[in-house]
Amino acid sequence: MFQSFFFAGFECSTGYNAVGEWFDQIAATHHDKHADEDYQRLHEMGIYAAREGMRWPLIDRGGKYDFSSVQPFVEASRRHGVEVIWDLFHYGYPEDLDPFSSEFCKRFADYCSAAATFIRRHSDGTCYFTPVNEPSFFSWAAGEVGRFAPHCKGKGYELKVAMARAGIEGINAIRAAVMEARIVNVDPLCHVTPPAGRTDMVESARYFNDVAVFESWDILSGRLLPELGGSRAHLDIVGMNYYWTNQWELGFDERPLAGADPRRVPFRDLVRKVWDRYGGDLLVTETAHVDDMRQPWMEYVAKESEALLCEGVPLKGVCLYPILGMPEWHARDQWTSMGLWDLSMRDGLLHREVCEPMREALRTAQKIQAHPGWLGNGQEEPLRVEPAPVED
Repeated sequence: MFQSFFFAGFECSTGYNAVGEWFDQIAATHHDKHADEDYQRLHEMGIYAAREGMRWPLIDRGGKYDFSSVQPFVEASRRHGVEVIWDLFHYGYPEDLDPFSSEFCKRFADYCSAAATFIRRHSDGTCYFTPVNEPSFFSWAAGEVGRFAPHCKGKGYELKVAMARAGIEGINAIRAAVMEARIVNVDPLCHVTPPAGRTDMVESARYFNDVAVFESWDILSGRLLPELGGSRAHLDIVGMNYYWTNQWELGFDERPLAGADPRRVPFRDLVRKVWDRYGGDLLVTETAHVDDMRQPWMEYVAKESEALLCEGVPLKGVCLYPILGMPEWHARDQWTSMGLWDLSMRDGLLHREVCEPMREALRTAQKIQAHPGWLGNGQEEPLRVEPAPVED
């Protein structure tokens, strides 16, 4: 699919956080000021693909579009030979829209069409898009617990359905503009376990693991709520986000299971579960750890990925996300070291300082690109299949 198995993700969230402050992670990390250098660094590291964001609130001015904020990343990626998966909606949306409204879907579809047309005009190869990033997480954060705009509570499932509807209409608009576009539908891959002794929570944990985690992908694929128009072709490439925080005791989502906890399910088993459910191409679209855990996490993910390739699972790549250190969404003065490059302020600019242990781990992990299960990945046609049967 891409020229390197491991690729990079530039954190591109926008929106209003839990205390109502605007955040823009591209600007906060000075990625907009260092676009060319950032892409040059990727190429020098043997990373030839990236996730990059279009900031919808900056582009869409009442239905009129200005892509000048995207142009530097288009030019830098082309100059340094890095293919891009373009995120179109990464939490932030124009202030005059209500995400629960039909107008939201219409404006989003129009924006997706304009974005796809813009990228097609500036791209020679396959165009990749993520219309709605992490609809399950966004629906929980913005619709259930009020951490992002629209700061609702108790409306998580309603927002999840609204995001799926917008995603389906956005995908239709993208493919009307660029028929051969590939769609990467990104959502967290999570697993919960009931607390010790809580047999009354076993069924709730099972429901989360077997139903709730898959709801957005199920709607997009037409398995759930087929009246919204989803199909397996809409789902296309399944993008799985997986961090060390993605397994926890039910009811204690802020306390991830310890790395040595025997209740942790191996990453390969979680990915295989997705493959068994949907088939098709898979990507790990986000994975990272913090501080001194970056190297062992890189080694673990590489080992699990190679095991999946040995099994014949069509895992097409792993995205190191974020590739740069970043400020926290809800505490903008608090920075987290969780990328290949840490950021330090000097002379008014955020300078990139490579994390040497992670770089060494990446160099070792890149040997996976010689694995027979991955060799030969080339440009592929969009998936065109009949909708999956709807399950009772």
